[in-house]
Amino acid sequence: MSTVTAPSRPGTSRRRGAPNALAYVALYLLSFIIVVPLLWMLLTSFKTDFDAISSPASPIPNPFTTEAYGTLATGNLPILRWFANSVIAATAQTLIILVTASAAAYALARLEFWGKKIVFSAIIATLLVPGVIFLIPNYLIVDNFGWLDTLWAVIIPGSAGAFGVFFLRQFFIGLPGEIEEAARVDGAGDFRIFWQIILPLSRPALATLAVLSFLTNWNDFIWPIYVLLSPENLTLQPGLSVLQGTYSTHFGIVMAGAVIASVPVLILFTLAQKQIVESVAASGVKG
Repeated sequence: MSTVTAPSRPGTSRRRGAPNALAYVALYLLSFIIVVPLLWMLLTSFKTDFDAISSPASPIPNPFTTEAYGTLATGNLPILRWFANSVIAATAQTLIILVTASAAAYALARLEFWGKKIVFSAIIATLLVPGVIFLIPNYLIVDNFGWLDTLWAVIIPGSAGAFGVFFLRQFFIGLPGEIEEAARVDGAGDFRIFWQIILPLSRPALATLAVLSFLTNWNDFIWPIYVLLSPENLTLQPGLSVLQGTYSTHFGIVMAGAVIASVPVLILFTLAQKQIVESVAASGVKG
């Protein structure tokens, strides 16, 4: 028996297309708002000091010069050392967070033990406490361990955060339990299931957590100032603040430092954007 499809009304496609067009316009405007400051920062880094503060301001460097980058490379400031310190600290803390958060999240999501809900509630409760409250206790702990003025001081204190545990736990809960049950029938233990099944299925979530953890450490400004005492041991963010003088500021040099600080972030997002999109899509399906 054949079915007859009712013809669509002429105005239906127009009504559907209008919201899509508005959505694209909003996305283009949002992209413009985000990209313009980054482009202005990049162009200003190729200006002279006089051109950077000239009025009316022009986005095009006149003349075009790489003097700011040369000053950073050959000057007295150890910016390459700051850059290396930031890369080491952010990478090390990210790796530790992935290990600790994934193990804790697996236990809270897939295992049964007494007091699991109490432990999870206590972890979530720490998210409600402002981070500045932990400033003095963490400083005293770092001092007692003898880690002041070392990279350990900016790696260890934030390497067991509650957000990573909560984020991965929610993702682990949404994974299908049939694969885990089949593995247990084949004699696999908890660690083998965690290592060979749960983690490979959770690559999008792990990549998203890695990006967020790296950015948190990379952009940290307050804590390194407290625990890194020597100028050569600073990370990039507090180190770049030295470029801004008390009575005068070389905006070309400041913007060149900001561009250097932005490069690893842009590379990280470019490499991990597919995994991040998959993680968001999977979370939307489960939600």
